[in-house]
Amino acid sequence: MRTDEAPAWGAWARGGEEAPVARPLTPRAIHRAAVESGGLPFALPPVIFIAIPIVFAWIGTPGPGAALVTVMMLVYGLLFVYCTGIALYPHPVRLAWFGVCTALLLALIPILGQNVLYMVMFQAMTHVLLLPWRWAGPTMIAMSLMVFVIALVLGIYVAAGLAGMGMLMSWGFGYGIRQQVLQEELDAAEERNAVLAVAAERERIGRDLHDLVGHSLTSLTISAQLARRLLETDPDAAREQLEHIEATVRQALSDVRATASGMQHVRAATEIASARTVLATVGIQAEVPTALPPLPDDRAELFGYVIREGVTNMVRHSRATRATITVDEESVTVADDGDGIPADTARSGLTGLEARVAIAGGHLEIASDDHGTRLTATMGEKA
Repeated sequence: MRTDEAPAWGAWARGGEEAPVARPLTPRAIHRAAVESGGLPFALPPVIFIAIPIVFAWIGTPGPGAALVTVMMLVYGLLFVYCTGIALYPHPVRLAWFGVCTALLLALIPILGQNVLYMVMFQAMTHVLLLPWRWAGPTMIAMSLMVFVIALVLGIYVAAGLAGMGMLMSWGFGYGIRQQVLQEELDAAEERNAVLAVAAERERIGRDLHDLVGHSLTSLTISAQLARRLLETDPDAAREQLEHIEATVRQALSDVRATASGMQHVRAATEIASARTVLATVGIQAEVPTALPPLPDDRAELFGYVIREGVTNMVRHSRATRATITVDEESVTVADDGDGIPADTARSGLTGLEARVAIAGGHLEIASDDHGTRLTATMGEKA
């Protein structure tokens, strides 16, 4: 379980030099970090495998040497368990912890000999826990393959199996962390976009209210002053000014309502701006319109929903590198070069979008295969 004070996994997986929150390097702080990371319960069960080299040490040469191996292996097991907490510390601390773990295993080679190969799974996990992913992946695979080959040559097939299993488990664990990192980045981008959208909407409303209400109030002031002067000398002219004041107030009220209600609707332009930021954050190169054709309000809203759903699916499922959004007066298309929508993925969002487009008198076309996905909503005669 992570608390609000626990830094995100992304801080170390991206290879950052500093953790978001400074922590003292004390046993209590390390234990607390391990608990906050949520990985401590998963790191404890594998420690039982350190019994393998300990047993071999006592079978081979019982005595002080075996006792030393036992102590060193227990220390290594403790270091391994708390790698989950050290993973939340700054980059230099993680490297130092990784160095101590590696040095301890190397020191066991003269005592354990070939039996040290049984520790490959632990060392593979320390790679993905303590090193930035861009380093951990290649070094972990190289180390695991080397141990696998050596174990096969020496005929230690259990160690070879542990090397293969450790490589697969470590890769899966590291990949899962990377997905969490990407999700954290996407959530942060969406949060920033929401804040920017609110700020932009406030500016728009303020600008529109200034233009609309400012002009109306100026006109009302002038008409009221003129009506007051004409009230006794020319009642008919004063009545005309009062009627003009009433009409102006009604129109201003209508304009204010329209301006205020505008922030409750999705718009194609705002969704395109949001898509550009979100796609760039997750590493997808986006080609989007720099200007839109004139669109009625209902169509701009509908196209905005199409763009939002297409970009959401693209970020979640596509693994794309390029995306294209095109808009004309009759249609909108969102396309990518990814893997397509997985067959087992629920399409409730697309189903709802298809119904929305159909109600508006259009047609939604979904084309998805292993070369990419294309989402097209067509209105009017093209539908």
